[in-house]
Amino acid sequence: MKLLHRSDLYGWSSFDEERNVDFNSVAWIRPQGNILIDPLGLSSYDWKHLNDLGGASWIVITNSDHVRAAKQIANSFSAKMAGPIAEKDYFPIKCDRWLADGDELVSGLQVLELHGSKTPGELALLLEKTTLITGDLVRAHKAGSLMILPDAKLSNRAEAVASVQRLAKIKEIEAVLVGDGWSVFRNGSLILQELAVNLSKS
Repeated sequence: MKLLHRSDLYGWSSFDEERNVDFNSVAWIRPQGNILIDPLGLSSYDWKHLNDLGGASWIVITNSDHVRAAKQIANSFSAKMAGPIAEKDYFPIKCDRWLADGDELVSGLQVLELHGSKTPGELALLLEKTTLITGDLVRAHKAGSLMILPDAKLSNRAEAVASVQRLAKIKEIEAVLVGDGWSVFRNGSLILQELAVNLSKS
């Protein structure tokens, strides 16, 4: 796994040829138990690395299209799983906790519900107020900028734009770690504001 912008955050990726972007996963390493977000399958090296860092206590799945390797990893580390409450009735795997807007899975990890994406109640996670971790809606197919899913994939574009505008109002955001594409490690709030402005014009 690769060290990200904080000494307690790691990431790993898988390249998707169809979309020409990386799919990304995040590990927050904590003394109280590590948290994985939208985990992809792990290479043998990354398995060992994660194990050496303490495994996983919780896995957060931001939406039903990001289940990825969550079940396999949860079974390996006896980790609990959390998913979006808006998908509770038909989520593809069993979760130990269902997350809604304003929840904190653990201290310092705030849940933000995004609307208008391709699945209801998609989760974004705000880590200690400065690092935003997104699933599908907010993404980046070009380095240094952010975008959202194409209109054809959205369930409600107006709601999706409103969700981005809400994120753009969080001035403390420094980094945006996207599930799909290029993450932003500096000036996250500014780039979110640029995205919100661009969406309002289109």
